[in-house]
Amino acid sequence: MIRLTELKLPLDHDAAALEAAVLERLGAVRRFSVSRRAVDARRKAQIRLTYTIDAEVADEPSVLARLAGDGHVGVTPDTAYRMVARAPDGMAERPVVIGTGPCGLLAGLLLAQMGFRPIILERGKVVRERTKDTWAFWRKSVLNPESNVQFGEGGAGTFSDGKLYSQIKDPAFRGRKVLTEFVKAGAPEEILFVGRPHIGTFRLVSMVESMRAEVQALGGEYRFGSHVVDLDLAQTERGYAMRGVVLASGERIAASHVVLAVGHSARDTFEMLHARGVEMVAKPFSIGFRIEHPQGMIDACRWGQFAGHKLLGAADYKLVHHCANGRSVYSFCMCPGGTVVAAASEVGRLVTNGMSQYSRAERNANAGIVVGISPEDYPGGPLAGIAFQRHWEEMAFAAGGGTYAAPAQKVADFLAGRASTTVGSVVPSYKPGVNWTDLSGCLPDYAIAAIREALPAFGRQIAGFDMADAVLTGVETRTSSPLRIPRGAGLQSLNVSGLYPAGEGAGFAGGILSAGVDGIRVAEAVGLAIVGSISQL
Repeated sequence: MIRLTELKLPLDHDAAALEAAVLERLGAVRRFSVSRRAVDARRKAQIRLTYTIDAEVADEPSVLARLAGDGHVGVTPDTAYRMVARAPDGMAERPVVIGTGPCGLLAGLLLAQMGFRPIILERGKVVRERTKDTWAFWRKSVLNPESNVQFGEGGAGTFSDGKLYSQIKDPAFRGRKVLTEFVKAGAPEEILFVGRPHIGTFRLVSMVESMRAEVQALGGEYRFGSHVVDLDLAQTERGYAMRGVVLASGERIAASHVVLAVGHSARDTFEMLHARGVEMVAKPFSIGFRIEHPQGMIDACRWGQFAGHKLLGAADYKLVHHCANGRSVYSFCMCPGGTVVAAASEVGRLVTNGMSQYSRAERNANAGIVVGISPEDYPGGPLAGIAFQRHWEEMAFAAGGGTYAAPAQKVADFLAGRASTTVGSVVPSYKPGVNWTDLSGCLPDYAIAAIREALPAFGRQIAGFDMADAVLTGVETRTSSPLRIPRGAGLQSLNVSGLYPAGEGAGFAGGILSAGVDGIRVAEAVGLAIVGSISQL
């Protein structure tokens, strides 16, 4: 196959125009397929689609020779994923995976596909029961600390925009493996070729169920309501070695290879690991608010006359501003046509996040507007970031009235330093509801000052971004894990052999795709370690 890149066509072209453009560049073509389609909106008056095409031609060597000087023509790379290990027949070793978010889900799936019959532990519930608990929280303010936006099958990514793009380097095409597995589980096939793919919450639910069914069919075992509260460790000359895990029920599960994919909000697990001596360090993360605008305004600013075009959908944005006080403020987890959701996992603490369905058809756009912070802002060791997050989540809970209503403020009032009292033209989407107030007490002073400086700067990039009635809702504290569990040889913990820190909670991913890729990397390491240890017996 020959790959043709940077093939640009007008937004409203038809299928015949694409075929004609391919033929014009390559000559006679037996068949072709779209490998990637992206939107080039640098000129709003002339938005174009940019294609990467894979084509089969009659005489590939002569075509490549004829176009040897064309930097946009070459051989199609082999993106097929290849297993790095296979479980030997009759193998008794069963690895354990803790957590069923994107990282744990892909780690468990790959281990099952390699024949290792993993045991997968999840403290929360199956995805549909978890969804009922989450909606009950949003509607009735009844929080289940073990079944919510953060905990349960599918992880925090289940209640998000379902974005499937990342800036990670992926020479082994593990990202392609993630997307292919998602399509096999029911995701739309377009995620394999559109430039900025997404799925949305409702589709993620059925996909998670389908992938669980495959793991079970391959001999894997899921155990829900299985909260890991301790590690069974053996002392070694270089630290510790895994012997098993202990559940809240008191059950001990023997395991010498354990994937730790608990997500960024498993604070009690981090505390247990720290008490057990597992090496970890504090890391930077970000805090801020959610901001909401009319989606139509964002569409008009981004797409101009093409706003509403079916191929463009709801527009997104990405913004950053470097402030006079040395802080950086940026947009995070932008959710076109979505809603702001209650994402608390602890009683008496309030957290927000953003979510979209596949259609992205809600009236508002929302995004986190967050400020970067570092361990110097919360000294005290690897768990200090958790204490920092909890403090501001408690402040937001109190500012919201102590009922899981969120504190909210209109942008004009926030910039002027006065409390908001009534809703304006932008109706906040957060459920169970908002309490109009002054948000200045919900974040550190340096973060408030930075966001006040950034909003007008963002308004110069997107007209209307600092509109008076845009809504800020607090607080967003779970942008990423506040700590990292370092890895060494074979992706194992530096001082606990057989423990594989993985994904966003361990500080090695940020989003669904990168978490899934890291889950695959760790599963490969586990498979190679098990096979290697068996071969040495």
